[in-house]
Amino acid sequence: MVEALLTERPAELAAAGAALVVVLWGLTWRLTRTVVTIAHEGGHAVVAVLVGRGLTGIRLHADTSGVTHSTGAGRGPGVVLMFLAGYVFPPLLGLGGAALVAAGHPDVLLWLGVALLVATLVYVRNLFGAFAVLVTGGVFGAVAWWAPAEWQAGFAAALCWFLLFGGLRAVRELARSRRRRRTRTSDADQLAAITGVPGGLWTGLFGLIGTAALVAAAWIVFV
Repeated sequence: MVEALLTERPAELAAAGAALVVVLWGLTWRLTRTVVTIAHEGGHAVVAVLVGRGLTGIRLHADTSGVTHSTGAGRGPGVVLMFLAGYVFPPLLGLGGAALVAAGHPDVLLWLGVALLVATLVYVRNLFGAFAVLVTGGVFGAVAWWAPAEWQAGFAAALCWFLLFGGLRAVRELARSRRRRRTRTSDADQLAAITGVPGGLWTGLFGLIGTAALVAAAWIVFV
């Protein structure tokens, strides 16, 4: 099986391997984790708008944390969906992106990424957040505009795997932080307060959805 993949899908394996190294190596993870945070807060923002809440701002911090502010009722299905969206959005974006890359449309993925980042920038309310979104969007735009097709495909594929692996690492960090009682204001804790369902179960659900997205992406790309 592995030999067949090495022969038939070397570029795809290289993209996945590179993304996995970036996520697992502490130095590169610290330098790139903000991209996952942007996707995380973007998930909150998109769902907040879809369920009819008022989106008032997004803040991204240098420690790779972030927060999305919205107005509306403090309880109800819409709020649950909004808090649920954060940790599941990066792997779901990775899954959707993998489908586009597998279909031969990495350029569409990159330009969609630029459009989403421009929309995000409108709501960013701090300097570091604006800088992070601008740099990320600039990289996406530069690759989409100037890079040859094969470079676009490789970059887009690596980005998808990065979101998939990075989303799962973010959930693992959340679980570890909650075990050490370093946070009681996370999305899982907010969901626990709203629904009465323990935060650990919500954390497990984040991980389950992320794992399912990873398996589905691997099926799309390699099978």
